[in-house]
Amino acid sequence: MSFATARLMETWAHGLDVRAALGLGPEVSARLRHVADLGVRTRRFAYQARGRAEPAAPVRVELVAPDGTSWAWGPERASDVVRGPALDFCLVVTQRINPADTALAVEGDAARDWIGIAQAFAGPPSEHRPARTTRRPAP
Repeated sequence: MSFATARLMETWAHGLDVRAALGLGPEVSARLRHVADLGVRTRRFAYQARGRAEPAAPVRVELVAPDGTSWAWGPERASDVVRGPALDFCLVVTQRINPADTALAVEGDAARDWIGIAQAFAGPPSEHRPARTTRRPAP
């Protein structure tokens, strides 16, 4: 199941690159839930790839799906939280956009640290793209 989800994420992420080259925006649907889920499940990997221990603090992720419904992972009472549009979260964990250029609200040290290194794909660690000068507005 993880292998199939990873291939779906890679296809979506690289498809974004092709769409951008053609001047097209991302295609957004409920299928983003698979990419978001992989992004959450690879938190530990992002730390391991950098030779760092994952912080013990749990992180809650609360996303607004393309259809306006909510998707959530992690303990409801976690003090570290990532909230915002599912598309923005997926763009961050596939490193297609800098977190500073999104409408994500990131609260708590563990959440900020993770989002700064989030990487939902295998391979060596890589850095987020440079931030642009303007922030995307919250929906």
